[in-house]
Amino acid sequence: MCGISGIIDFGGGSIDASVLERACATMQHRGPDDSGTWIGGDGGASIGLAAVRLAVVDPTPQGHQPFIYNDRYVLVYNGEVYNHRELRDELRAAGRSFKTQTDTEVVATACAGWGVGALNRFNGMWGLFFFDRETGGGFLARDRFGIKPVVYASDGSRTYFASEAQTLRALGDWDRRVDVDSLLHYVRFGFTAPDASIYQHARRLAPGTYLEFDRQGFRAPQRYYEPVKAARREGVPDYGTACESVRRGIFRSVARRRHADVPLGAFLSGGIDSSVIATHLAECTPGKIATFSVGYEGQRAYDETGYARQMAKHLGSDHHELMVSANDVLNVVPELLDHLGEPFFDSSLIPTAMVSQLARKHVTVCLSGDGADELFGGYWRYLGHDSLHVYDQIPAWLRRRVIEPLLARAPKSKRSVIGRRLGQMRKLLWASTTSMQARHLAWSQILSREAMSIVRQQGVNDLTLKHAYQAMQDLAAGIPSGNLNQILAFDLQYSLPGDMLHKVDIASMRHSLEVRTPFLDHELVEYVLGLPARYKMSRGVRKRLLVDAYRGIVPDAILDRGKMGFEVPVGEFFRKELREMFLDTVTRERLDGFGVFDSGEVLRLYEDHCAFRGEHTDLLFAIFSLCWWQMRGGTV
Repeated sequence: MCGISGIIDFGGGSIDASVLERACATMQHRGPDDSGTWIGGDGGASIGLAAVRLAVVDPTPQGHQPFIYNDRYVLVYNGEVYNHRELRDELRAAGRSFKTQTDTEVVATACAGWGVGALNRFNGMWGLFFFDRETGGGFLARDRFGIKPVVYASDGSRTYFASEAQTLRALGDWDRRVDVDSLLHYVRFGFTAPDASIYQHARRLAPGTYLEFDRQGFRAPQRYYEPVKAARREGVPDYGTACESVRRGIFRSVARRRHADVPLGAFLSGGIDSSVIATHLAECTPGKIATFSVGYEGQRAYDETGYARQMAKHLGSDHHELMVSANDVLNVVPELLDHLGEPFFDSSLIPTAMVSQLARKHVTVCLSGDGADELFGGYWRYLGHDSLHVYDQIPAWLRRRVIEPLLARAPKSKRSVIGRRLGQMRKLLWASTTSMQARHLAWSQILSREAMSIVRQQGVNDLTLKHAYQAMQDLAAGIPSGNLNQILAFDLQYSLPGDMLHKVDIASMRHSLEVRTPFLDHELVEYVLGLPARYKMSRGVRKRLLVDAYRGIVPDAILDRGKMGFEVPVGEFFRKELREMFLDTVTRERLDGFGVFDSGEVLRLYEDHCAFRGEHTDLLFAIFSLCWWQMRGGTV
């Protein structure tokens, strides 16, 4: 696992080595074990590369990057390819020789032999840049599901790329103006689209995409992987067979991801996803496994540590637990927000960073349960479609005159499970008469109906929603409209890389911890995507397939408990402990500088939240993070 960055000057201009050294310094948290730079070219373009290394596979100096293969090919690579041993054997049979045991050398050799075709041979996660000094060509690529980040920008004849936005800023003086479309998307959904960034002149490489170049420059991005097209549909297995296949597939994925030359453990929240991963890790690991969880003092509605302890006892794991207070959150927020290269809305970044810091004291690699909700149907918004059908059976007069007025007057807070459910019901009714796709986008928003007035450019903001709707049509093409699988496929490729995977990468690599995601093994994804939607959700049961596959293996108390998001009670802290920090950061002057906000409405919304007249935690944290990023010089 590493951090990578580079400069490609197609005009042949000189590249300053000190700039590359500075880039390494901004990425040191991603790779504290080694760093390196390389400057060269092909007689036309000039190329400068920088990499830092977290040594996980073959931690000897032979894994140094930038990696030079056969004095011709140059690679910088961030990630892990779990089938590197099998690929090594295949390449050896084809006449290739190897000098190291690293997966980096396998990746370089495969790219040299197969070009961009190598990408579909890899099972893993990566952001990589590959250059052929003889032809002057190469490519920049990102893994299938966007587990590892790649962001890039252009400025005249130069193109820059990096693992993180703050490193990209260190490479050159490209135009850092905010992109209004991305800003409005951020305000509506909490993150920028997977192929965009907050900057007008910088973009992310979308999941499953590569950028090829020659001596004249980069070509347009190309998709090498589309999960919906790759999904297996050779026949629908019976339900019992599907359960068995899912168990075998997850076991194989965990077994692939447990190989490392450094200590390895697992996050354990107490929910089904992490419990399944930890179960298989224990199954294929001699001795005790290490597990890690985080909880909150005095905040029972947010605390899952009791379930995590129960699962750890069931597994006999070496369990480590961190109990967090409001003061702990206050202390970590400034440091964490300073670390962000772009604004980010999801306050679960805070506990993710804290549990990563705890884990790094004991291990270098952790397995996580990310991706299971999108794959098996775990979020409440998926259940909402079934719930709405049931709700519509209630007489209209009772809904309009009794239920909905009561919901409108009910307390607005996440402090209790009841408060959360009431909030979900209010959101459910917001888009109750539209299509499944439109409902899903409405339920995925952090910009509620009550908060719409904070955005001045409503017409433009509506266009943002249309762009997301079009992305759903494109990313889930081939799945019938109205089928839950269409929604799952969209979230797998859109909100998962934009939110969850981005959060985990930023928070874990902040503490030099590699996180692996077994649910995103592409073979497993392709199998589950091809299964009927009714296998995943039926009669109000979310993750039906996953729950039934592990009945009798994972304790019933874990399988049958209600879903609890991995959250920090930041909405409560905004009302008291974080109030001064919020108001010092989210000022009228700062808000007006973005050109899209009604600053008075934003501050009114905050006071409504503080007085329990509204529940706007996600939106307020998004605005708080945005203003902090601007305050710290994220944009010109």
